[in-house]
Amino acid sequence: MIRRLRAAAILVLCLVAVLVVGAAAPAAAHNVTAGADLRIAQTIAGAEVTVVIKGTPRVPGPLRIGVVAYQPVAALPVGLEVRSVEDGRTVTGTARAAARDPQYARLQVERTGPHELKLSAGNEVAVIPFRVLVDRGSAGDFLIYGGLFVAGLLLAGGLLTGAPARRGAAMLLAAGAAAGVTVAVMVIVFEPWMPPPVPDGAAPEASSSGAGVAAGGRPYAQARVATVPARPEAGEEFTLRIDLVDGSTGRPVDDLTVHHEALAHVVVTSEDGRYFRHLHPLRTAPGRLEVRMRADRPGRYLAHTELERENSGGQLTSATVTVGGEAPAPETQSSDPATSDPATSDPATPEPATPDPAVTDPAATSAPVATDSMAEGPAGAGAEGVGAVPRLRPGTPVAGRPATIELDTPAGVRPWLGMTGHLLIRSQDGAFFGHVHEMGTPGSRLRFTFSFPQAGRYLAWAQYATGEGVVTVPFAVDVTASEATR
Repeated sequence: MIRRLRAAAILVLCLVAVLVVGAAAPAAAHNVTAGADLRIAQTIAGAEVTVVIKGTPRVPGPLRIGVVAYQPVAALPVGLEVRSVEDGRTVTGTARAAARDPQYARLQVERTGPHELKLSAGNEVAVIPFRVLVDRGSAGDFLIYGGLFVAGLLLAGGLLTGAPARRGAAMLLAAGAAAGVTVAVMVIVFEPWMPPPVPDGAAPEASSSGAGVAAGGRPYAQARVATVPARPEAGEEFTLRIDLVDGSTGRPVDDLTVHHEALAHVVVTSEDGRYFRHLHPLRTAPGRLEVRMRADRPGRYLAHTELERENSGGQLTSATVTVGGEAPAPETQSSDPATSDPATSDPATPEPATPDPAVTDPAATSAPVATDSMAEGPAGAGAEGVGAVPRLRPGTPVAGRPATIELDTPAGVRPWLGMTGHLLIRSQDGAFFGHVHEMGTPGSRLRFTFSFPQAGRYLAWAQYATGEGVVTVPFAVDVTASEATR
């Protein structure tokens, strides 16, 4: 009997060790994970950067914040100020943006919950709301560890006291240990179907009775787009301002959630498609987003903004901006990014060229690639996109049917905005705007799948990031109507 109990004790203790290791998993709730990094893209001081807020395992404890640059910057200093919304406690520091190895500033936080991070770079300031989250044990964890602890304690104590020599005591020890292990195993088995524990510091659950919250989520935000000054001139810097208002309450919309590593994505294009900017505005006040930019030519520009409210879906807003002034003489427009200020200039893009019949899609059965190759990069982009020609399958896409767009890339492509590549597509008249991603891992090729809604010409921009900056490859696609609609 004693030998059997000893063998059972050893077996139970081994099971305890295995279950303890297997049960140690991070807590998550509603896409909020304690200890996870928060990444937020910002266009600030003429640079495209991503602010990284590292997860902290405990409070009080250090909060590490770094700034990753996606274009060449000379160790751009970024002032940091973290303030607790609940008690107003503030700590400050400085981080220096770098492309490869950013310097993380360590700021001490004293509590979980809502905080604000103020960024200062150049003469621009942004305030980013975020939450300090810390994992806290659940009732399931208590039952698992408690049951295993009781089983191990009973078996170890029984062996040390010689209780197995007495039949009644041995039965009680075995029953108690078995009960403890059974409770732990049952909780482990059924825990995946139980609601995950909410991290300490997480936002309270929204309910349909909350202000402005309906059963289907919050209403879409109404966007008022303006420029400062009201009539910007070509070649001059101006501020694109987006004020978001809740249509139900009339109050500023200040509950944007981070999606694709940004509070909002703003894409500005000229009517002819020669001008393109993919920007990430700064939150300068509740419900207000701003980004500084300049346009190289007068005319009408289209601004598309992608955003998402908490407990709601994604939203796309559209607006137009008019730029005055006179068009610069051709000789003043430089197409060489190396000769212009990447933070302020708009490299010129050649007009759409005739498709080259020699460049064909190897997977297409007949038609050449319906693509105009135009090499252009956003402010600060390198010249890697020059000469890149996307390949289409089929060579002439059909409206309403998926088409594949492939693009060769150089070595060293790195994720940007959470993805390997981005494809932004606009109809020639600007009435339609689409945005899809390359979901694969960085390599020598990007592949996108997109269904064009109707026949016509579309302007497109493929984007990816390297160690030198964000590369933009613009091109045009002619889409034919399906036989059913002809």
